[in-house]
Amino acid sequence: MERIGFVGLGRMGRPMAGNLVRKGFPLAVYDINPAAVRALVEVGAKPANGVPGVVEGSDVIVTMLPSGIEVDAIAAGPDGIFAHARPGQLVMDMSTIEPRTTDKLAAEAAKRGLAFVDAPVGRLASHADRGESLFMVGGTEADFKRVLPLLQAMGTTIHHCGPVGSGIRTKLVNNLLAVAGCQLNAEALALSQRLGLDLAKTLEVIHGTTATNGQLKLNWPGKVLAGDTAPGFSIDLAHKDLSLIIAAAQAETMALPMVSAAREAFTMARTAGHGANDFSAIVDWFCSVSGAAKPRLR
Repeated sequence: MERIGFVGLGRMGRPMAGNLVRKGFPLAVYDINPAAVRALVEVGAKPANGVPGVVEGSDVIVTMLPSGIEVDAIAAGPDGIFAHARPGQLVMDMSTIEPRTTDKLAAEAAKRGLAFVDAPVGRLASHADRGESLFMVGGTEADFKRVLPLLQAMGTTIHHCGPVGSGIRTKLVNNLLAVAGCQLNAEALALSQRLGLDLAKTLEVIHGTTATNGQLKLNWPGKVLAGDTAPGFSIDLAHKDLSLIIAAAQAETMALPMVSAAREAFTMARTAGHGANDFSAIVDWFCSVSGAAKPRLR
């Protein structure tokens, strides 16, 4: 069994790393937050002495970080993964970052005799807790097969989307619909409340037509419509993803007018102090500025 190193133990990375430990993978972990490292050590992981320690004791190095800035620094910085790696190791980045950063790091890894896979995560933090994540993987067939046992330990649905870079590009297309759709849901439910409609009956109608969508039907009833706005995926992160989506489109000289409008709504929600809330809570912000009652299923 290959030795695994894991860098980035945030809300998504921590349960994913924990699932690897529970499935018996030898795991070395590092995070700038010592408490996050201690939590993984308590369930059987080994603490690493920074990024160099992760690289030294691992065959496969996994990164799960907030943005491309951190991924680039951890991978290609002067004391990062590439500086200490040896040929034959594999780097798997599971962060949601700019595709051009993925391409750059994959090219640099190849120069050093390293394999590189991008495998961004679908679904929510609650799915990661239960080992039910979805992964969109970019890499060669051989590299995909190499990381498949890890992905199976952390999730239930794994898609090999194509060569390196295909995973993150698929993730951006997916999140275009998931995140921008939240703003449409928010406007629809705010209007329903201004019109004095019964929320449960309105949803029953919507879910019986082609107007329904996964966020509104599967995610929202257990989150914002139940009054739970604790972040599984925050408004701040949703805004980041919308920005990545727009940048990727602009790199292809393509306009995304509806996504751009949705990003501005998320920008205003962040300005109003809602950034740390779950992205489904965009409806609470929109109702507050629209003079509508917060929609709640009783």
